[in-house]
Amino acid sequence: MKKASPILAFALVLLLGLFGPLGCGSIKRFFWEPADRDEWQQPDRVVAALALSPGDQIADLGSGGGYFTYRFAAAVGETGQVFALDVDESQNAYIEDQATERGLPQIKPVHIPEDGVGIPDGSVDMIFLSNVYHHLPDQTEYFRRAGSALRPGGRLVVVEFRGDSFPRGHATTPDEIRTQLEAAGYMLDESHEFLEKQSFQIFVLKSKNRD
Repeated sequence: MKKASPILAFALVLLLGLFGPLGCGSIKRFFWEPADRDEWQQPDRVVAALALSPGDQIADLGSGGGYFTYRFAAAVGETGQVFALDVDESQNAYIEDQATERGLPQIKPVHIPEDGVGIPDGSVDMIFLSNVYHHLPDQTEYFRRAGSALRPGGRLVVVEFRGDSFPRGHATTPDEIRTQLEAAGYMLDESHEFLEKQSFQIFVLKSKNRD
């Protein structure tokens, strides 16, 4: 049996020492919210580009530790609501604690199935996902079903690592996203190019945006 390298063994011991008492959710937040993320993610500029209004209802799909969730909550105010949707119950529990600590009652964590969004039909003005698209099973079918959660005029916002800016299998090219979502019944409404590592595309459902 091949032995693990000393470096790998040391790294595992270090991670267990740092995060063991806190659980795997802490490890995920460590890797997916690195110290320099604000520099390349430009979260405040992303939120500003979405032009949210007080009272808006937002679904943050794959919310993780709440990187965008708390910013959306500030934008929609207490008259709005942010559904923090994730399959990881430890992340949902973390967001719930943080929402209480930060005084953000408009955040509602929701544990969702891997093949759905877990919120009622016609309940949100926007479904947002960042660095999540490549994790979803059969994206065309997934978003064909998920579209029922959008209100008329609602938007689907996809921020995703480009194919040339992240390890293979953890990114999707903008063209692939457009092709898959067009097959699911969406059309591209806006595209922003200011993010260094990611595409930033906004879609609307054709059937809910006809005159």
